[in-house]
Amino acid sequence: MSDTASLENFDPRTLPLCAPEHRPYLLAAAILASSLGFIDGSIVAIALPTIRMSLGASLVEAQWISNAYMLTLSALILVGGAAGDRCGLARVFGAGIGVFVIASLACAFAPTPKILIVARAVQGLGAAFMVPGSLALISRAYPKGQRGKAIGIWAASAAVTSALGPIIGGVALTFGGSDAWRWIFAVNLPLGALALYFLFSKLDQDPSQPDRGIDVLGGVMAVLALGTLACALTAFEYGNAFSQTSLVAGIIGLILFAAFLCIEAKSPHPMIALSLFSNWGFSTANLAAFGIYFSFAAILMYLPMLIVGAWGHSEIAASAAYAPLSIFIALLSGKSGRLADRFGPTPLMVTGSLVLAAGYATLALVIPTQSFWGAVLPAMCLQGIGMGLIVAPLSTAIMGSVSPRSTGAASGINNAVTRMSALFAVTIMGGVVASCYSIANGPATFGEIMIDPGHAAASNTAFIRVAWGASLLCLASAVVSAVGGRSVARG
Repeated sequence: MSDTASLENFDPRTLPLCAPEHRPYLLAAAILASSLGFIDGSIVAIALPTIRMSLGASLVEAQWISNAYMLTLSALILVGGAAGDRCGLARVFGAGIGVFVIASLACAFAPTPKILIVARAVQGLGAAFMVPGSLALISRAYPKGQRGKAIGIWAASAAVTSALGPIIGGVALTFGGSDAWRWIFAVNLPLGALALYFLFSKLDQDPSQPDRGIDVLGGVMAVLALGTLACALTAFEYGNAFSQTSLVAGIIGLILFAAFLCIEAKSPHPMIALSLFSNWGFSTANLAAFGIYFSFAAILMYLPMLIVGAWGHSEIAASAAYAPLSIFIALLSGKSGRLADRFGPTPLMVTGSLVLAAGYATLALVIPTQSFWGAVLPAMCLQGIGMGLIVAPLSTAIMGSVSPRSTGAASGINNAVTRMSALFAVTIMGGVVASCYSIANGPATFGEIMIDPGHAAASNTAFIRVAWGASLLCLASAVVSAVGGRSVARG
């Protein structure tokens, strides 16, 4: 009876993936895979003006070059995590890398904007199965006593690649010619191949859980709902008002989203545990996160278009806008995490949100000067300080608001929420910049490379609206954080 009971309680996830001496290779595979996602996301934003010029893409097509990736990634990332448990973590992780690399090659050779958009959507599909497996692979490969050090190495490597990626990309784009952006995608081939070699040459076993369910229907419905809503919100191209088609698409998107919620409520293996949202602290923390990361994504999407397309600066200068973010997050995250443990996350979340609001407001005020090094970069330092103050406490608030057995689901939901916020930020703020530019200077060409005083003035006007919108959203996030934290404290 004892043997039978032990077999029934056996968890295949406790089996070691490799021999102890091979763990560094799996760690290297996880670092390389994370680097693929981090570098790709940051460099593409800097490269968009060049991509538009090279392929003749419109502003809406430029939005979808970013959004197609975010759509499939945000909608399917929870499915990707569940697939790793069911089919084998390493197999699913490796398959995600393979799909990501093949799609990257398709991006590199894309002859038209539409083909590039489709390839980016497939890239996001691969990332949805690659991103959740990266940290899970380390957790499974290393025993508890060594896991913290391994995760620290992984996190430090991710910070370095996040900082160096835009700089390297900026150098390549500045000196590599009009088609240098293609190499941004092509470089994923050797990195992905090396990650796959490290993964499968040193792997001893990859246990699976065939009885673990995957919410495939929920994942498909999430893609359809988010995609339809994003299409509906892309309604201001060339400054036009909402069309009847956009209104119909919006209604269909809301119906599909309601259907998605119904599926999740009834599914035996839901992507999203809806019951967690009955927790006031969890809901308010995620709402604050949505506002913060919406603002963050909007600025980092449209600021490089302004600097390169309208002001005539090089991509190297645009990449420097990312430097304060990496520096201050690296410097402040550890300290803010310790302070959150000591005093609670709410004071730091409120303070960080207010610093972000001040930073974006400052950015809106200094844009007319068109001084990147003397005005814009110092304003971006405030963004770096704000994110450094808020990233760790926000995670603490979300993880601390749920029971220990729900931390995995809570982390997955928060990951999906922050990525969905980027999807909607690019779409909604794309409408804002297009309509504002059109009012100021005729047909919407925001982000196109054009040295013209009228183009620069209209682009400044459009981006200022984005910066003020980001500032107001961060103020709202500060209020939500304060109210949510106070209510949780009373409870």
